Amino acid sequence: MKFVEKLAAATRKNKSLLCVGLDPEPSRFPPAYIGEPEVSSVISFCHKIIEATAPYVCAFKPNIAFFEVLGPQGMLVLQEVVKAIPSDIPVILDAKRGDIGNTARNYAATVFDIYGFDAVTINPYLGYDSVAPFLAYRNKGVILLCRTSNPGARDFQDLPVQIDNEVHPLYEVVAQKIRSWNVDGNCGLVVGATYPQELANLRALCPDMPILIPGVGAQGGDLAASVRAGVDANGENALISVSRGILYAGDGEEFAEEAAKEARRLRDRMNAVLNTA
Repeated sequence: MKFVEKLAAATRKNKSLLCVGLDPEPSRFPPAYIGEPEVSSVISFCHKIIEATAPYVCAFKPNIAFFEVLGPQGMLVLQEVVKAIPSDIPVILDAKRGDIGNTARNYAATVFDIYGFDAVTINPYLGYDSVAPFLAYRNKGVILLCRTSNPGARDFQDLPVQIDNEVHPLYEVVAQKIRSWNVDGNCGLVVGATYPQELANLRALCPDMPILIPGVGAQGGDLAASVRAGVDANGENALISVSRGILYAGDGEEFAEEAAKEARRLRDRMNAVLNTA
């Protein structure tokens, strides 16, 4: 099954645009985990979060940095975490890979062949030949950074670029280029919730692509504006990503239940926006 098909199926089954980011920070875990080895506590914490929130999501998005920091065991921990995700929910590895030649081919093989992720985030800055090894996996999702949610995004992404006597910000040029690469329908964009007008513009440029939208919650992005600007004509293909706001919704023994409540609340808020659009 193609990534976009799996995403659509999960979106419809769970009536959800919510993507839960798995960014485990042991220092923020509930007191019950104090004294436990980091490796086992991360696995346990993530398993409980996944089990509690799975009914309310369209995807999960583990960020590789929070597993690599665990040292040599980190990738084994990541595998154990991913095993807990129901097979009908797509899993996006947030790795922001970007390199050329054999390096890109090995990155792609690692993500898709070795670990079996459904999609991965990619930095397109090095151009098409750095992205092609990922695009060769036609059933997998290749979600490319376009307009990121961080304040420093403006340093480069807003730079004016002249093409055919017209001037466009660099992020629009990137989106247009990605659209031309989307021959097999497996491309997507990363566009921050912190820039809703830019998000609307990019949705207009790429009407059918999945858009991963980080920045709601801790980064201050507007949820309602992100839903309205991010969805396609069918009210789908927007993955509103929330990590800390769900993972750490509660800090006691019932943290998983609190995470589930917050995931359900956010999903229902998104659906309310769709229903009033």
